[in-house]
Amino acid sequence: MGLSVAEAAVRRGLHLVPVSFSSREKVKTTIQVGQTDIRIYGPSAREDVLSSVADEFPDVIVVDYTAPDSVNSNAELYCKLGLPFVMGTTGGNQQLLYKSVQDSKNYALISPQMGKQVVAFLAIMRIFAEQFPGAFSGYHLEVLESHQASKKDTSGTAKDVIASFEKLGVPYDMNRDSICMRL
Repeated sequence: MGLSVAEAAVRRGLHLVPVSFSSREKVKTTIQVGQTDIRIYGPSAREDVLSSVADEFPDVIVVDYTAPDSVNSNAELYCKLGLPFVMGTTGGNQQLLYKSVQDSKNYALISPQMGKQVVAFLAIMRIFAEQFPGAFSGYHLEVLESHQASKKDTSGTAKDVIASFEKLGVPYDMNRDSICMRL
């Protein structure tokens, strides 16, 4: 996802900072996005490299589509360094994530879903659930979602849809019921 966003940014004429991070120490050292060679660093270099980036590019905004197990530590580092960020992933401890940002008074946009049509659909589902609680009591509904094969955690979009279904009266047990995902 991060690579797709970087490619879209380049097509729109935005400047990419030539730095990226991996959740693994041993990674390919560079990738090319447009005409920019992006150097990839492992987790142990994050703080030093990001500090340098903040000095060299004072108006930088970090865009993070990280692995689920890196969400909180990445956000805590961005907050510590005062780097505004956009995070589009569903992993981590969401309460701790929001608390880290709030306590730091850092700027952040955090959403498991960035597609405007899907965001609109989720808003419609929330409104529907609030206006018609229990409307689907007695029904069984399934969540079927297509996703990239590299998706490592349960879809945040699916979780949001399920939360609305539950308010509409459809019980859903995340441990028992499956979320059908097409890869």
